[in-house]
Amino acid sequence: MDFVYRRSYRGRVRAVIFDLAGTTVDFGCRAPVDALIELFQRHQIQIAVEDVRQAMGIHKKDHLRAILQSRSVVEQWRAAHGETPDDADAERLFTEFIPIQTAAIGRHADVIPGVSETINQLRKRGIRIGATTGYTREMIKGLLRDVAPHGFQPDNLICADEVPAGRPAPWMAVTSAMRMGIYPLEACVKVGDTVADIEEGLNAGMWTIGITWAGNEVGLTEQECESLGPDELTRRVTRATDRLGAAGAHFVVESVQDLLPVIEAIDTRMAAGAKP
Repeated sequence: MDFVYRRSYRGRVRAVIFDLAGTTVDFGCRAPVDALIELFQRHQIQIAVEDVRQAMGIHKKDHLRAILQSRSVVEQWRAAHGETPDDADAERLFTEFIPIQTAAIGRHADVIPGVSETINQLRKRGIRIGATTGYTREMIKGLLRDVAPHGFQPDNLICADEVPAGRPAPWMAVTSAMRMGIYPLEACVKVGDTVADIEEGLNAGMWTIGITWAGNEVGLTEQECESLGPDELTRRVTRATDRLGAAGAHFVVESVQDLLPVIEAIDTRMAAGAKP
């Protein structure tokens, strides 16, 4: 035969699956940074904010291991403890880290401006709302209770310790869609502020949208963004846009409040037969 015919989804977006820190809550993604810096300071290790942000978005145990394996930390660990850090050290540190991270999440439980209004508009369009996170379930046990009165109530939240592997593996996003009963996966959109978020969505066969202004890649609080000169803020946002775009994001926007036109653009693409 000269032609092969394939099924082609021509419907609309059916679900949007959000990240937490730096996307929907915790402007600037401060909670993981503060917690990891505090953890290592307790062991006489100094780590740079930039080094913490490099692997942001993955399972927090994997994130801790990545930092522990960096050359600077290995050298400081040897100087402070007389040996190279190993897996046993990583496990002990992670156990110590859990309450530190839980406390930091509680201090940074603010819903990012525009999130509640955007989610309301998405729901009016019949779109389901999921969420995934590199945090463990124990770490975020109080977060949903704290943010619900402020308009962030996803239909489900999947944590990194509830699937076979966290980001960049697709399992959290896939599990979120499954629990909402949403398919095909190309009818889903994954939204996040880290390279790991984009990789999670792409590996799940979903459309992906990167977030810059409020997220990890810009890495500033709302007040810090307001205090920056416009040229410096533009430079940081451009750098974040380039990094998320290079990771494969289909679209990159400044914040969740910019999503609706992008969702409409995805609907138009799918109506014409495009796939993620």
